Amino acid sequence: MKRLDESTIPWLVLGLPIALGLSWITHGNGVVGDDLERNISIPAELTMPLQVQAAYNDTQIFIRYRWPAKRPHIYHDMLRYEDGKWIRHGDSTPGPNPEGVYEDRIAMLLDDGSVPEFGRYGGYITIGDQMRFFSNSASSEEVAQHPYLGQKMGHQDVRKYLPATRNDQNDWRSVVDSKLLAAQREAGYFLDLWHWRAGRSNPIGSSDDQWVGEYRNSDEGAGPYTTNWDSDNNRPLWMFNPQTTGQRALRWEDVISDQVDFDSFYYLSENIATDFDPSHQWQNGDVIPRRLLRPPQESRGNISVHGQARWGKGFWDVTLVRDMDTGNPLDDKILKEQGLYDIGIAVYRNATGSRWHYVSLPHSLGLGRKADIQATVFSGSSPTWGNAWFKMTLFYPGQVSWPLLTSTAHAGAKDIAEGTPVRARHSEEQLAHYGVEMEFNNAITTQWWMTLIAGLIVMLGVTIALLPGFRSTHEGDIP
Repeated sequence: MKRLDESTIPWLVLGLPIALGLSWITHGNGVVGDDLERNISIPAELTMPLQVQAAYNDTQIFIRYRWPAKRPHIYHDMLRYEDGKWIRHGDSTPGPNPEGVYEDRIAMLLDDGSVPEFGRYGGYITIGDQMRFFSNSASSEEVAQHPYLGQKMGHQDVRKYLPATRNDQNDWRSVVDSKLLAAQREAGYFLDLWHWRAGRSNPIGSSDDQWVGEYRNSDEGAGPYTTNWDSDNNRPLWMFNPQTTGQRALRWEDVISDQVDFDSFYYLSENIATDFDPSHQWQNGDVIPRRLLRPPQESRGNISVHGQARWGKGFWDVTLVRDMDTGNPLDDKILKEQGLYDIGIAVYRNATGSRWHYVSLPHSLGLGRKADIQATVFSGSSPTWGNAWFKMTLFYPGQVSWPLLTSTAHAGAKDIAEGTPVRARHSEEQLAHYGVEMEFNNAITTQWWMTLIAGLIVMLGVTIALLPGFRSTHEGDIP
């Protein structure tokens, strides 16, 4: 039998572990990809930048946001006339809406320290068990039958909630009793949620005002939009008033084009709407917004757009303003001079909605206090912004829930139990990749084991084959 050249042995010995290592590193190849049936759509860019500024005077606080977007998406859901029927466009889909009909948005969670986990882990703590749009989301039928979420509150899905609102972190059904929920809210155990929408609030200069406790709730009062649909007759309730707008409807080709004119009537609001006219000779391609905008009322209308929130030259520039003390401490976090607060921000762009957004790690906001974002004091009614932006990186979070992060399946669960902030352990880029990997956890784990077993078998076989090369050569041996 011909013996191996001994000079090749070290290369084989080193080459095999290297090959196995490369195989390990590329374990995700071939299994990571869009899977719409499981509500999985991976964005082309896993991170994005966001700039933030803050300023306040004696009575109000202003938060300014600036983020890149290749094009603005200002339409939410629309009704298109086609062959005698009004067809809805603009449903939330996994990843970008294929027709581009879904509004851009920015949302900010705000806390005053009453939810201490939020300052360490940000929005992760609001992602509970079987959230909507997850691959394993709870069924609408089961939620509807839940005595509190379904039968009392009328919900059919599981949305953001805080950990202490459940008896069991691993079960969304285990809502604590109503008396304890009320006590938690009284104690400030909720997150204030500022929610600006490019289509459903911005045209009338408003933002939605919500809060997160046992669910993603709305503040008291009426929101900035209502649904424009007559379910009895399967047609809109209102249309554009031709006397004030010169039109009854938009055109579909204009809605899906990249051309945006912020000065046009691209939205439908109470002051430019009139009752729908079924006798009009509607044409295929006529479009009426499925939402009617209206001034928000009571606590839900506490947040307004300052100036004009506009997209231009590839960026959205949005400034929101709110009273420091709204007078609604059960809905809003009351802000004070020398206050230190925690914020977490999410941005929706590229016609995406639901969980297909980018999120930030928690950052601090200081009013006269040292913080990541130090609000500037000014006098008068409008701040003069300089160039002192706070820059943060947002990332795609994937399907990572709080029950997962605090379970034995997460190697960092011990750090969380000890209160180590997420920023001390992970960068935004790492979290984005972990988020994607988690969406394919089972497939990747299976591939890991297959790679490991195959590698061990190969190494064992090669080792056996190399054994003759390690035998000693004695004088007199015949080579």
